[in-house]
Amino acid sequence: MQPNASDLVQRAKVFKALGHPSRLLMIEALGQGEKCVCELRELVGSDISTVSKHLTVLKEAGLVRDERRGTNIYYSLRMQCVTGFLACVRRFFDQHIEEQLVYLEDLRRRNNC
Repeated sequence: MQPNASDLVQRAKVFKALGHPSRLLMIEALGQGEKCVCELRELVGSDISTVSKHLTVLKEAGLVRDERRGTNIYYSLRMQCVTGFLACVRRFFDQHIEEQLVYLEDLRRRNNC
């Protein structure tokens, strides 16, 4: 079964939301549990306005949810499976680096013979 256009648009929105280093950092932190906006601001090192904009992008993509408690807003992952995907991406690049190191070591050995 082929996906319909709106399904593809929604999935592309998720990938676009993940396409910024600050948002990836926030998603990985939220994978450890819910965080207050103030904690995410400290983590990212940006002003509250910038962090709020990033969180809006993540929320609109369906990746996170928010909950107001008194004067604080807490965020948590809505799409739990994203942490597995990010771990897969991390493993892929770690493996790629390892392959490059093995190749360079082999090249060095050949040149020293």
